[in-house]
Amino acid sequence: MTEPIAKNKGPRHYTIPIFIPGIACTFKCIFCDQEKITGKEKIPSPGSIRETVDLHLSTIPKENTVVEIGFFGGTFTGLPLQIQEQLLKTVRPYIDSGRVRGIRLSTRPDFISDEVLDILGKNKVSTIELGAQSMNDDVLLLSGRGHTADDTQKAAKMIKDRGFSLGLQMMVGLPGDSPGIALDTALKFIAMNADNTRIYPVLVIRGTYLETLFHEGKYKPLTLEEAIHWTKPLIRLFEEHKVPVIRVGLHPSEGLLNQTHLVAGPFHPSFRELVMSEIWYDRLSKLLRNEEKKKTIIISVNPSDRNNLIGYQGKNKRMLREAYHEVIFVDDYTIKPGTCHADHR
Repeated sequence: MTEPIAKNKGPRHYTIPIFIPGIACTFKCIFCDQEKITGKEKIPSPGSIRETVDLHLSTIPKENTVVEIGFFGGTFTGLPLQIQEQLLKTVRPYIDSGRVRGIRLSTRPDFISDEVLDILGKNKVSTIELGAQSMNDDVLLLSGRGHTADDTQKAAKMIKDRGFSLGLQMMVGLPGDSPGIALDTALKFIAMNADNTRIYPVLVIRGTYLETLFHEGKYKPLTLEEAIHWTKPLIRLFEEHKVPVIRVGLHPSEGLLNQTHLVAGPFHPSFRELVMSEIWYDRLSKLLRNEEKKKTIIISVNPSDRNNLIGYQGKNKRMLREAYHEVIFVDDYTIKPGTCHADHR
């Protein structure tokens, strides 16, 4: 049973994804095969970009929404300047018309310079995401990243100083990584004033050097349970410091879903839901601690958290029903996200 309370609902945010291949990157990270991860082999044409944007816009409400266009997958600022400007100018009319708020793109920390930032600023880029992956130099070296943690810190400062929004991406489970190192990476992201972040558990993709290490027994990927265990405290830490986590787990491309490209690792199309379900399981367990079994519990929660509170495949709801005869969920926009209010009767 749900009793909705529709108050103070903010605008919904949408990002229209344009995937580009990793042809601009001259490095060969041991985990990386962008073609297999994104399903893209060549730069999208202006016509295909417009078709993608128009299709998405046709399904996005015009009222109470914030829309941006995101160039993902490849190292955007490593592309030839002419191609960068072509891609940016293709989507510029959507921004000039007011239908799209800005442009988001991803790149490497060592592919940031004043010249690059001049071009991005001129072409209405609002958010730059850096594939930092880790803030531990040993992990970066073992992963073949070709840059250091200091490179990430310097690039992040340049981006923030120029007024861009900063996104930082991290991976968990790289060679040499540990829960403590991952937590330290998250703390350093917060110290760099990240505006948002993404968390990706490492997967072993076919054709990568990581696959070779895996088959040789030199690399052991995280299990799904381990990946959830590593990711839970990261999300809680980012929530505590009000850094939005805008993605958890790789985009489920066809090659990952049918395991054509996936060799091993903690892939799940609903990975974020699994992690958030466990976070809420912990919260609800504490809520029930020392409570005598009562007839009814009424839980008020922000609607953005309702599905996670119920849990993946209803796990948390079943736990509550084992303790109470009746469980009632109340949607209330006045409840702070990440919290809930319980009334026992």
